[in-house]
Amino acid sequence: MTIQELTDRIDDLALHIEQGDLVAASDALTGLDPHDVVTAIERMSPRDGAVLFRLLAKDRALAVFEALAPAVQADLVRQLREVEVAAMFADLDPDDRVWLLDELPAAVARALLLGLPERERQLTADVLGYPQNAIGRRMNPDYVTTHPDLTVAQTMARIRAALGTAETVYTLPVTDHGREVVGVVSLRDLMSAPDDARVREIMSEPHTATATSDAEQAARLCADMSLLALPVVDSERRLVGILTLDDAARILKREESEDAARQGGVEPLGRPYLSTPITRLVRSRVVWLLVLAVGATLTVQVLEIFEATLAQLTALALFVPLLIGTGGNTGNQAATTVTRALALDEVRPRDILRVLGRELRVGFLLGLALGCLGFVIAGAIYAFPIGLVIGLTLAAVCTVAATIGGIMPLVARAIHVDPAVFSNPFITTFVDATGLVIYFLIAKAVLGI
Repeated sequence: MTIQELTDRIDDLALHIEQGDLVAASDALTGLDPHDVVTAIERMSPRDGAVLFRLLAKDRALAVFEALAPAVQADLVRQLREVEVAAMFADLDPDDRVWLLDELPAAVARALLLGLPERERQLTADVLGYPQNAIGRRMNPDYVTTHPDLTVAQTMARIRAALGTAETVYTLPVTDHGREVVGVVSLRDLMSAPDDARVREIMSEPHTATATSDAEQAARLCADMSLLALPVVDSERRLVGILTLDDAARILKREESEDAARQGGVEPLGRPYLSTPITRLVRSRVVWLLVLAVGATLTVQVLEIFEATLAQLTALALFVPLLIGTGGNTGNQAATTVTRALALDEVRPRDILRVLGRELRVGFLLGLALGCLGFVIAGAIYAFPIGLVIGLTLAAVCTVAATIGGIMPLVARAIHVDPAVFSNPFITTFVDATGLVIYFLIAKAVLGI
């Protein structure tokens, strides 16, 4: 099935649901894998998505539910009957339950927790006990371990006993009698080793994350090192859970979506665009627009201060959009680059002086190149003094913009604020105002006005 055919099939399915033709909708579901059904539900309203969900067989419904974004899961929970929700909730892994509980009202979350068997409720409560952005809140506390002195045969027996309950058996933490992680061993190595070999002979050094550490950093470690499972430990290196590679990818996808949204001056939606209510779209944008509109008054104030300068030489006004646009773009480029480096742990707040020095040089070289071009073009069209003003301003504005754009994400991280919040929108507003001040000061000095 081509992408176009799949899209048409999903659109037909949505149309059948809207029209109440459940027989045709059920027929249209035939041949669609869970991922395709997820796409269909995410393109529908919560009510229509719940109708479609009820047409799925139980096993297929669980696979679809697990693949949905937590916000969409919460919408379904509000639409489905209590007995349906309780059954699906009990079948989820503890970490997946927490993703969903974070999106639900407290009363609904409490009722779902109380409906769980005692062991599952305790596992879920353990995960819920960690801070919102800690990796402990995203780990799975249901795992299989082995011991350095156990044989391969004994370890394989543990794996077989845990099939169907543990989230993964492809990588096993190796713990001592105090539950401290001393190594990891892969299923591949176990299957290729003799049955009487000891685990200590084939295990490797472990990479671990502390349960209270930042979820994005732990997920980045897991993804960058291509670890199938990352042991999560407490402050005494005792094993408390594992982070699997697919959960790490889920965390990184969510974090990168949030960063991309905030860099564009909107709040993250947390759900697919087509299933987001119009009021939610408005709320995600209006606050930032108001903040940026207030910030833009700085630019107006600068123009008012230099109104007399503009009146003496109206040609200066023609270059205002060019200069503030170039400055804003330069600052945004630097901020995006450094924000990305922060996410990859390539730089840290303590590197602020090194980043400042690098961006100062980068901004100056960019400004020098653009300034020379601006000097030639503006000088040829207007006059040599005008060209000199434009060239010097471009060099200065690019230098300042790159420097400010480069260090702002580091400052944000140092004060425990999301670097994306201080990226493009605020940097653009700041550079607009400072760029105009630089422009008119240079113009007054060069032109003597």
